[in-house]
Amino acid sequence: MDKAFSKNRKLTKRPFVLAAVILAMFMGAIEATIVSTAMPAIVADLGGFTLYSWVFSSYLLMNAATVLIYGKLSDIFGRKPVLIIGILIFLVGSFLCGLANSMEQLIFFRLLQGLGAGAVMPIATTIVGDIYTKEERAKVQGYLSSVWGISAVTGPALGGLLVEYVSWRFVFWINLPLGVLAISGLFMFLHENIEKKKPEIDYAGTFVFLLSISSLMFLLVEGGFRFPWLSGQSVGLLAVSAAAFIVFIRIERRAVSPMMPFNLWRVRSILIANIVSFTTGVMLIGISSFLPTYVQGVMGQSATVAGFTLTAMSIGWPIASTLSGKMLLSIGYRKTTIIGGLSLIFGSLLFVFMNAESGPWWAAASSFFVGVGMGLTSTAFIVSIQNSVEWDQRGAATAANMFMRNLGNTVGAALLGGVLNSRLQSFLNNQPDESMRSLSIDSINQLLGKKSEVLSASVFRVLQEGLSYSLHAIYVVVFIFAVFSFLFLLLLKKGE
Repeated sequence: MDKAFSKNRKLTKRPFVLAAVILAMFMGAIEATIVSTAMPAIVADLGGFTLYSWVFSSYLLMNAATVLIYGKLSDIFGRKPVLIIGILIFLVGSFLCGLANSMEQLIFFRLLQGLGAGAVMPIATTIVGDIYTKEERAKVQGYLSSVWGISAVTGPALGGLLVEYVSWRFVFWINLPLGVLAISGLFMFLHENIEKKKPEIDYAGTFVFLLSISSLMFLLVEGGFRFPWLSGQSVGLLAVSAAAFIVFIRIERRAVSPMMPFNLWRVRSILIANIVSFTTGVMLIGISSFLPTYVQGVMGQSATVAGFTLTAMSIGWPIASTLSGKMLLSIGYRKTTIIGGLSLIFGSLLFVFMNAESGPWWAAASSFFVGVGMGLTSTAFIVSIQNSVEWDQRGAATAANMFMRNLGNTVGAALLGGVLNSRLQSFLNNQPDESMRSLSIDSINQLLGKKSEVLSASVFRVLQEGLSYSLHAIYVVVFIFAVFSFLFLLLLKKGE
């Protein structure tokens, strides 16, 4: 009787819990787009264009390193306390980011912000899987993704407006009221019956994983720029990363409660979903991080217009997420994800052919089709994974998929940031005019800021062409990952 009463009480709170979860995911959606729109202004104010990708990499590194731990903690202690603590850490980091006076400070505070962000997306998604029945999940997850996407629409536009008329610092502070409201809703309306378990946390696995990914990220960002690819430093970093990853796998196989439950990967659909989440994660960070810089620095548009081009992705995503829930029931999991994969290829191909004369509408159309692909695949993945496991593994399974997306973001930010720096440096070094060869990557600070007006026409042209040249290389890499995503989706069994 007590259990039935508790269950009924929880069910009657579902609309309020869903509202709190939506607020938490709203905060995550804002973070994913609003900072990208503000980055050109941040670089113009604080300097340090060479550290551009580290602003994303530091946040994503801590996010990826902690997302699985939060998932495991939520299976042990419940979703409510773990999510609330994560949101609180995220808010502290957001507040400090807005106070940063240098790129180095901003990068450090982004680490703290990422430490809390690891809890938000996976646990919020898992809560929905808990409070709705199997039959309801496809519809609600599609709805939730739609709300997330719709909220993300406001991010780029709001970021552009804040940068132009207030200050880039408010792109971080806007998280504060959202987080407080989400915590209040969870505290009052989410009620759980948790069977107390002895906590078995894989701290060793987490540390070794962090060492492996940090070494790889440093190599990808700085290799070919601060030190040659074929050098002792490169070999050393690669060796440390590889050795740490091998140790990580051995630890995970022996751990009582592993950070990465490899047994979940034995399910074919989960394996492919996790791999494609990684490849699409690389694509997502490549577009969201660098598109505003292309629109502002190469096309010469305002921050508001740059925000609009990212908003197009946020429009395509929720539309596709809503359709995905219906398509899963009508044509199946495999066909739904393959259509999504084709949309990813088409959108990324448009980016490859984009140039300065294409204009923001071309950039927006490219973003839209990538958003459609993301919406179709991500919603299908979550529904499939949550239907494949029991309650006590649902948090870990959902977090594992989020982890692979975040890992793709993390590796992508480092890899593409390295491509940007090395290609731009190569372009400047190969200039026929000796005065142009004296320009550095940090000269882009002036191109993106108000100081661009004092640049000579020849210097402005060279910097603009260099930025276009290096960003085009990023879109080629994004297209390659889109092709890989599609090929993996073809491996899904027919009838799934």
